[in-house]
Amino acid sequence: MNDIMSLNELAEYFRTPKSTLYKLSEAGKVPSFKVGKELRFKRASIDRWIEQQEKAKKKTRRSI
Repeated sequence: MNDIMSLNELAEYFRTPKSTLYKLSEAGKVPSFKVGKELRFKRASIDRWIEQQEKAKKKTRRSI
């Protein structure tokens, strides 16, 4: 897989609808950038974001 992913590739990677990822991206919740009108995602940024989400969830569980 390339270092830069399209919306379709990220949807496949996450196994989630493109519309969900588009909304998350537009809300600034998933790291992305645009090339023209199309969204792109750096794989390294996405993988770091996933790790951050996992860590945040673990912290939340510990504080309960």
